[in-house]
Order: sequence, then C-alpha cells, then structure tokens
Amino acid sequence: MAKKEQKTKEQQQNSQVASKGAEGILSANAVPAVVEGLIGRTGARGEISQVKCRILQGYDKGKVMRRNVKGPVRKKDILMLRETQIEARRIKTKLGRGSV
Repeated sequence: MAKKEQKTKEQQQNSQVASKGAEGILSANAVPAVVEGLIGRTGARGEISQVKCRILQGYDKGKVMRRNVKGPVRKKDILMLRETQIEARRIKTKLGRGSV
C-alpha cells in the first residue's frame, strides 16, 4: 500500500514541475500588458492577431513587445501574459516596401 501512495505522490510532483528549462521563463503570476497597436492577422485562417503591447509590471516593465493573441482584441485592452521573455516572430508579407 505504501508503494502505491509513494508512486502517486511522485506522479503529482512530476506533473506540477514545468518542462525542462521553462521554470525561469514562466512566472508564478500573470503580468499585465496594454495593447498599443494592431500589426496584422496571422494563422492558417487568420484567426490570430499580432499586436504590440507594453508591459505594465514586473521585471520587464516598460518593454514593448510583439505578441500573438487569439480572440477579439483592440487598442487599450489589457492582456495578462504568463511570460514576458519570448516575443512573437514578425509577420512575413508577400508585398514589398514599394508596393501599394
């Protein structure tokens, strides 16, 4: 009986630990960020919006970064970010700089 209890405790502890190397990136609490501008749409069907947002609290306070957001979003909305270290890739457009 004790072996089964010990195994279940170990499984619970393992499930609570984040993936390898993610402990430093993910904070315990979400960090608020305000949307400053909409960059464009991305995703296979255009369901993801890419936005510029400014971090309001925490270690990266004042940092402006690009993030992907699913769902309706507009300027001055507040996003609660689980991590502030990783920035989204730029949207690649097929139009050149001199295009209309």
